Amino acid sequence: MLPEIVFATNNAHKLDEIRAILKDKFLVRSLAEIGCHDDIPETADTLEGNALIKARYVAERYGVSCFADDTGLEVEALGGRPGVHTARYAFPDRYDAEANTTKLLEELADKTNRKARFRTIVALIDKDGEHLFEGIVSGEIAPERRGDKGFGYDPVFIPENEGLTFAELGVAVKNEISHRARAVQKLVAFLEKRAG
Repeated sequence: MLPEIVFATNNAHKLDEIRAILKDKFLVRSLAEIGCHDDIPETADTLEGNALIKARYVAERYGVSCFADDTGLEVEALGGRPGVHTARYAFPDRYDAEANTTKLLEELADKTNRKARFRTIVALIDKDGEHLFEGIVSGEIAPERRGDKGFGYDPVFIPENEGLTFAELGVAVKNEISHRARAVQKLVAFLEKRAG
């Protein structure tokens, strides 16, 4: 029987990604599956802070081992924006992937430097305390949307050495090389070492 761990999300895309990465190692439960339907506020000004807010919220209220993530797209020519505001870049009160991507492309329209990186922080809270894991993938922003797989900024982010956007590469490849995959691999290595 696989050990259970709660992923503090109800984002179906993120949940599918994480379950694909952890499929043989853990039974990953969503917030809905433990009866949590709260809209957990993300009020920190760092990715680390937001990931910890979510993980603490669930761990304290439900008494479970839990991990949460926060991801930022950091664009060099925009001074690191959208960063911690990646999910609500176009509208501060809601997530709109199409509008976010459109705003990003518009802001980069006259820029030659298109270097960017995705950075994910995973915060784990368990009986031994709080632990943070970071995953980074560098790349650049394409001049237009390409590909129809993935979600969010995937159609415009080209990871280093690939030549294709995440949306062109597809989910299986993305799950091997993405920022989230890299952070989760560190989480898994930590959990396995401790269990071993």
